[in-house]
Amino acid sequence: MSAMTRRTGAEHTGAGVRGAAMAAAGGLLAAGALHAVWVFSPWPLDSRAEFAAVVVGVEEEQLPSGPLTLAVAGALGVAAGLVATGARPESRFGRSRPVRAGLWAVSGAMAARGFGGLAGSGLGLWSKPAEFRHWDLRLYSPLCVALGGLTGYVALRTRRRQA
Repeated sequence: MSAMTRRTGAEHTGAGVRGAAMAAAGGLLAAGALHAVWVFSPWPLDSRAEFAAVVVGVEEEQLPSGPLTLAVAGALGVAAGLVATGARPESRFGRSRPVRAGLWAVSGAMAARGFGGLAGSGLGLWSKPAEFRHWDLRLYSPLCVALGGLTGYVALRTRRRQA
């Protein structure tokens, strides 16, 4: 292989990967921040009952606990950090196996939530409130699919290169 066709890690991780990583990390961080807000407030809705039906698709009594919601917020923050780290091959950790495994785990979890939501809400497989299904098909699931795809792209494009 000639020097012209061989790519180094820094050359291989270009603007497209950095842009995808910024979009994914930003989306994951924003979702994490929303979950942190939801520990204390039903924002942007007026009541916990409305929030439960529209955002979570359950009755108010079935809402996840505050600590569980905070754990999800933390996991989304860690996921954002993994994506940002994975897109920095010059970093000591950017191409490490744990970071790459974490990227694939985030990608898989987001894609599973997204495609599962599209199937569940779109095919009527769930007995969820109509408001939840509406937003699940138009926002929640497509966003998860996009975040999963972006994260998978970062993981794929930042893999270790053989010299």
